[in-house]
Amino acid sequence: MKNQAAFMTGLNQMEIRDIDMPELRPGQVLVKLEYVGICGSDVHYYEYGRIGDYVVKGDFILGHECAGTIAALGEGVDSLAIGDRVALEPGAACGHCEYCATGRYNLCPDVEFLATPPYHGCFSNYIAFPAALAFKLPPNVSTKEGALAEPLSVGLEAAAAGQVKLGGSVAILGAGCIGLAALLAAKAYGAADIIVADVIEKRLEKALELGASKVINASREDTAAEIAKYTANQGVDIVMETAGAAKTTQQTVDVVKRGGVIVLVGMPPDDIIPFNFAKLMGKIAEVRPIFRYKNQYPIAIKAIASGKIDVSKIVTDEFEFGDIAKAFEKNIKEKSEVVKIVIKF
Repeated sequence: MKNQAAFMTGLNQMEIRDIDMPELRPGQVLVKLEYVGICGSDVHYYEYGRIGDYVVKGDFILGHECAGTIAALGEGVDSLAIGDRVALEPGAACGHCEYCATGRYNLCPDVEFLATPPYHGCFSNYIAFPAALAFKLPPNVSTKEGALAEPLSVGLEAAAAGQVKLGGSVAILGAGCIGLAALLAAKAYGAADIIVADVIEKRLEKALELGASKVINASREDTAAEIAKYTANQGVDIVMETAGAAKTTQQTVDVVKRGGVIVLVGMPPDDIIPFNFAKLMGKIAEVRPIFRYKNQYPIAIKAIASGKIDVSKIVTDEFEFGDIAKAFEKNIKEKSEVVKIVIKF
């Protein structure tokens, strides 16, 4: 078996190299990857070399949204078989700290998360990974859909944090992959009105295709004013900020209903930004940030398998592994034309 990996060798530089097959430890499975999605975090590392305190040092493998077929089993693995198709949850937590013990493993301080420095990602032909984090895909779920279980899990975590209810109203600020995943999750939870705002028209078109009630082009419309008009000045029950921008983070308090919930999903570029706490307190609105997800992968896979959520429609582009550098270049230079790119092995 031949193994190759795509290494980020510098800012906006990618090189495919031959590498050794990974060593299979007890409790692990060897997975021949078939699809890996390009996440916004991958693009950010590729462009800027860092996200907050996480800094790329030396040659680095990106990618964490992945699925494929099991090629070998490590010692002690009896829950899976060679030939099983699986989606990999990319964060391996320690399993014994306070947070892991209470089911909040997304807060584990020692988590080893794919493509988060110093841990390499999965833009490679093969990866060895804990069997406990390899979720078997039903026959009617493709590995392409399996790779999208990761961003869908973020959307489901946002919907769960906001406690989206049947008949409720939701505003999603940002219509990238995570915003659209949040849209699909909110729709599956039963939200009646889902408003989506973004500055890129193609993303808004995709949001309408996926079931948004109303879209707002924030490059030429006032988001808060449009939501006020649409909701008869009431605001929405839940607003999800998925763009990770200072302006949209600040807008959440303007568009949330009195007694509503703000779910912070995207990470703003600055650690500290001005925020209208007086308005927040006057509305007695709650702020509920999320960080990645917890216990969502089985739910995501079942939702896809049942037909409740069609995550495949998020994808706008597919590239072969050999063209991965071109895929990243398109993601950066043609942002107005891209929603989600996946790499096929």
